[in-house]
Amino acid sequence: MKRRLLYVALVSLFAGISLLHARQPDRGREDSTIAVARAFVGMFTSGEDAKCVALFDSTMKMLMPESKVKEARDSVVARFGAFKTQLQTRTQKYMVYDIVFVRCQFERDRADARVVLNASRKVAGLFFSRALAEYRAPAYVKRETFREEEVIVGSGKWALHGTLTLPTRAKSFSAIVLVHGSGPNDRDETIGPNKPFRDLAWGLASNGVAVLRYEKRTKEHGPKLIEMKQSFTVKDETIDDALAAVDLLRKTGGIDTSRIFVLGHSLGGMLVPRIGMADPHIAGFVVLAGATRPLEDIIVEQTSHILSLSGVTAVQQKKQVAEIEKQRDMVKRLTKADTASADSYFAAPASYWIDLQGYDPPRVAQSLKIPLLILQGERDYQVTMKDFDRWKAALQGRKRVTFKSYPRLNHLFLEGEGTSGPAEYENVGHVEQEVIEDIARWLKK
Repeated sequence: MKRRLLYVALVSLFAGISLLHARQPDRGREDSTIAVARAFVGMFTSGEDAKCVALFDSTMKMLMPESKVKEARDSVVARFGAFKTQLQTRTQKYMVYDIVFVRCQFERDRADARVVLNASRKVAGLFFSRALAEYRAPAYVKRETFREEEVIVGSGKWALHGTLTLPTRAKSFSAIVLVHGSGPNDRDETIGPNKPFRDLAWGLASNGVAVLRYEKRTKEHGPKLIEMKQSFTVKDETIDDALAAVDLLRKTGGIDTSRIFVLGHSLGGMLVPRIGMADPHIAGFVVLAGATRPLEDIIVEQTSHILSLSGVTAVQQKKQVAEIEKQRDMVKRLTKADTASADSYFAAPASYWIDLQGYDPPRVAQSLKIPLLILQGERDYQVTMKDFDRWKAALQGRKRVTFKSYPRLNHLFLEGEGTSGPAEYENVGHVEQEVIEDIARWLKK
């Protein structure tokens, strides 16, 4: 069984539009979810396939019937060796899901079993990956050429912890803020063993550029955001904090305040035009895999792609995509009156989707008078070449707009081969050196 089939879930855990925690942290619930996850891993590794299936949600039962559970276990054993024992656990919140990482000792290696549990504590996803190794800097990083200091971005209830990476071989330098994609990202935009924002920060600092990265508001202040369920928008999620980060750089010694840039990845890239309209004094923008189409449409497209990799039949794929399409259609019908409801759509409130209605990033970008660098991985399945082509159609021919795509790179701007999918993000990699050099060269120009 191919490794990618071990990952099964309704929506990619890396690509979702999750914004708010569904409830306040509850120690009793956390202990309970850990117990369920440990019990499930025990059943899986000991061959109790029927009991595993009994714990699946309806989608998992369709995607991984009892025979497939055995295939999955055989694949894990082939990769890591015979199961020995369970070790420590850690938990993570994502949308309405609890994710429990159960570290396991196998005969040849240690691996993390990622068990995704829905609100009813049914198993909604399962993936095994090699236990994360300590981050190792890519070869293009010159650690002796920069230093780092901890900073606070913003103030008050939404203050965020961040890291400022400063070159040490110049008295004045350009600077850039890194703005995250969807989901509750940390300052490194950690996905599996990969830390693309740390790669960018260290790579650009090695080229003489100061870089500011910070915890995303939905990561650091998730529980507080529950209070905003009827008014929450991308302004609260992303835009306000990006502007606060720019303001911090303007007050930092050594920064050339006329050369402060913003880099947005994925959702962050999609919001670049709105950040630019809010602060016209920013020197320029870098868009990495910036979405241009309605997010609800992209969710349907991503779901269809992921299901195509999962081994389910065409009939099953069609049924599950139809369910996602129903929710997409609900999003498109939302009006301001719906903000009075506590209902959520793709785990975000009505206010979020209404705020984005009619937003066309390339069209808004036409109003910007500042330089733009728009980059795209051609193997990206989350934000595809369709989006890149829309940027080009709207901005092609403008002297201050530069485009480039990379045939072998995925959504994280990591190199790979063949069809990209969620499982690829579990492979250790780094943002490609060519991307770092292209950005650094553009910033200096």
